[in-house]
Amino acid sequence: MRRPQLRIPSWLPVDGFILALVATVGLAALLPARGTAATVADNASTGAVALLFFLYGARLSTREALAGMRSWRLHLTVLACTFVVFPLLGLAARGLVPYVLTQPLYTGLLFLCLVPSTVQSSIAFTSIARGNVAAAICAGSFSSLVGIVLTPLLAALLLGGDGGGFSARSLVSIVFQLLVPFLAGQLLRRWIGGFLTRHKKILGFVDRGSILFVVYSAFSTGMVEGIWHQVSLWQLLSLLGVEAVLLALMLTITSYGSKKAGFPRGDRIAITFAGSKKSLAAGLPMATVLFGGGAGLAVLPLMLFHQMQLMVCAVLAKRYAARAPEEAEAGAATCEVRDRPGEKVGASGR
Repeated sequence: MRRPQLRIPSWLPVDGFILALVATVGLAALLPARGTAATVADNASTGAVALLFFLYGARLSTREALAGMRSWRLHLTVLACTFVVFPLLGLAARGLVPYVLTQPLYTGLLFLCLVPSTVQSSIAFTSIARGNVAAAICAGSFSSLVGIVLTPLLAALLLGGDGGGFSARSLVSIVFQLLVPFLAGQLLRRWIGGFLTRHKKILGFVDRGSILFVVYSAFSTGMVEGIWHQVSLWQLLSLLGVEAVLLALMLTITSYGSKKAGFPRGDRIAITFAGSKKSLAAGLPMATVLFGGGAGLAVLPLMLFHQMQLMVCAVLAKRYAARAPEEAEAGAATCEVRDRPGEKVGASGR
């Protein structure tokens, strides 16, 4: 007789990368880098961030991005959701301090609201939901590109003194660790683009390995400085509740707002997924540059939100896909009636 196996439901995606991040945090808690090891880890983390953004720049096709500008209304809508609506909601959450959120957790929540949209999962969920995949690709790429400049500027404007010592030195670090490597990748794409495409799978491990190293360095610093004693279980649960409300609001705004704006079904799906999500891959390196030693607590809200958005959007994408045949039939029936203007609809209204 076989023993019953514990299986994770298909609608509940547990991202393997998130599990690796949790394991990395656990390693940093048990074996944090100290002394010389901490210095080496910090320097290596700086190099890992630069490598990440070099690869981002080398992979982003400028030609495809320019071609995607034809859907400018869709892209402006996603950018407005990512860099206007999200930050406004983040600022509104200020009223929750200190009753629901502590100041450090609120700072991390506000930083989460400034991060660009994710690319890979937005594309994946848009594809599952049978939406406009090409629009999701372009919208995510534009958001990442704009976020390299806009996220640090918004952080300087909105976080101010709470940004872990955000200063002119931080701006210089952003330029040399984020912007310069990204532009170098764009310039060298012509010669190395083919190589990156052929070794996409291997370089994916480089991406994730670099991010894990950045997380280890940031959380090690937090452990050494004892900042984790500032967070209780109740505060973590409160943070999860606030983030659930934030995600629900953004999904509602993007879904119903795009419908009211007259976007077709495929575009509405792309806007819903690209406009309501935040990029962990882009946010973690940026937080390391912006917050330095305080990046541990600053990235915690982003890590939790990332897993939450994966779980919720997976369910939502499958519901969109299930309704796709019904909506297609309804659309076809509407077109058929419009094509026969002389034929009246019966008294039943059907």
